[in-house]
Amino acid sequence: MPTSVIEIRNLCTQFDDFVVHQDLNLDVQAGEILSLVGGSGSGKTTLLRQILGLAKPTRGTIKVFGDDIQGDDSMRLQQLRNRWGMLFQHGALFSALTAFDNVALPMRELHNLPEDLVRDAALLKLSMVGISPQDAMKMPADLSGGMVKRVALARALALEPELVFLDEPTAGLDPNLSDSFVELIRSLHQALKLTVVMVTHDLDTLFALSSRIAVLADKHVIAHGTPQEVIQVDHPFIRQFFQGERGKRAQEELAHQLENKARNN
Repeated sequence: MPTSVIEIRNLCTQFDDFVVHQDLNLDVQAGEILSLVGGSGSGKTTLLRQILGLAKPTRGTIKVFGDDIQGDDSMRLQQLRNRWGMLFQHGALFSALTAFDNVALPMRELHNLPEDLVRDAALLKLSMVGISPQDAMKMPADLSGGMVKRVALARALALEPELVFLDEPTAGLDPNLSDSFVELIRSLHQALKLTVVMVTHDLDTLFALSSRIAVLADKHVIAHGTPQEVIQVDHPFIRQFFQGERGKRAQEELAHQLENKARNN
């Protein structure tokens, strides 16, 4: 039976009279790529912040690696955070640090790694995402949008995490760069045996990467399953999001890719 890396039970989130989540339940299984989708105001970002321990729900429990993320043990929370990485929507690189130093920073913050090991490990992570040693010495302002995303992904992988969070990973990339970044995420997911939680509005990315999709609407998870299972659920948001022209085009492209892959094998 699959192991749950994240368990969310009876989650309620309320700001004054506004209810964001009500009795929300969700599991993320080890090794999968789970995508969170939902309309504006559905609480995707709020839920992500709660899983990361950056915000607390009104009620309910969130367990990551079996530990309650809402506990008061700050040292234990930091130990948990060392087991996951986060790719922010626009990269969020530190503008005053080189690409190399951005990736090295999480390792240096551990305060117990020799600098030569930090150097080798940071260059290895950058190499894994296709960044050369020459580009590693550049400042973020001198990098293209695609390179910024790759450096940010290398930083998310700096501490050998088991769990990675991706917030709109292909936002701002042109179609060719988006396709190559999706392929990079897919290959790293397989090679490093990562569990991934992804928030995305991009249907091509969604269908290309998701093992399962969780749809947030009406204050809770209204559908949770494989892409094929989710698109069959009869709900206004799902019809609008998945069955519109863009959704059908993305599904056709995925079917075409799977057909070519099966033919090549």
